[in-house]
Amino acid sequence: MQGKNLRFLQADKAVPARQTRAGFLLLEHFSLPAFTQVLDTLVTANLLRPGLFSTTTFGLDGAEIVSDLGLVIRPDAVLGPDALKGLDLLVICGGYRTELNADEELIAWLRGAAARGISLAGLWNGSWFLGVAGLLDGYRCAIHPEHRPALAELAKATQVTSEALVIDNDRLTASSPAGAFQMALSWIGGLHGKALVEGIEDILSFEESRYRRVKVSPMVCVSAPLREVIALMEANLEEPLEIDELALYAGRSRRQLERLFKEQLGTPPQRYYLELRITEARRLLQHTELSQTEVLVACGFVSPSHFSKCYSAYFGYRPSMERRRVR
Repeated sequence: MQGKNLRFLQADKAVPARQTRAGFLLLEHFSLPAFTQVLDTLVTANLLRPGLFSTTTFGLDGAEIVSDLGLVIRPDAVLGPDALKGLDLLVICGGYRTELNADEELIAWLRGAAARGISLAGLWNGSWFLGVAGLLDGYRCAIHPEHRPALAELAKATQVTSEALVIDNDRLTASSPAGAFQMALSWIGGLHGKALVEGIEDILSFEESRYRRVKVSPMVCVSAPLREVIALMEANLEEPLEIDELALYAGRSRRQLERLFKEQLGTPPQRYYLELRITEARRLLQHTELSQTEVLVACGFVSPSHFSKCYSAYFGYRPSMERRRVR
């Protein structure tokens, strides 16, 4: 590994980089996978170029915090004026069961961080806390679909998107563990360049990760507009977008988009989108404890019968057979 990544280790060796400090505010029932995706990325960056990043975990008080997976973490410090000194990034770590409840003290700390010029990030539903503090006004952001309506209602001046991650100047938001990983990579790339990002990806090898979705078709020789459309599809499996919306995003007509898919991937965009959702459904059935109903909802199917019909047509057996096949 050292030989493979020698070019990353030696890059910019003559010019020591200033250490960047990242703080993580852990809220009760925060998403441990989303948090560790960002943390692991920073730790791996330090393996390639030692000392680039330092990390600190914060709590709202001195108590231990229970993550969404039931693991207990004792933060390094309590969030406060002294804790904010020297920070470059403050990440609000929420989760599916994190209550949307921000008291005046938390709002004051967040506004104080923004006033100091600290970049602010939100994981899962962490964007809601930034929104309630008025710190997303005029920004685009991402948030888990479960909490998207609440933030849109609360923050009228915020563009709440359905994307997996959004980086808008000094606001970074992600709605899932996969989005958190890509968010961290993009932030690191902006600070230290593409070479370091490629080195991190080489080491972490996320092809085998449970958080990486299966790619149905190879992305080699795919044009930039098509890559953007596919990325948008992958970020919107739970609430599939219309083909006309995808075409508008790509700056193409529906007919042009269909021709691009046919020429470069050999399939219509509707079929490609369905394959993404079906393969993601299979991954969830194989590697999670979600029920079949939860899986079909997560992958944008309208009914159990429709899901079963599509699944059977693609894999040759019903989704109810999936776990038994794996076992």
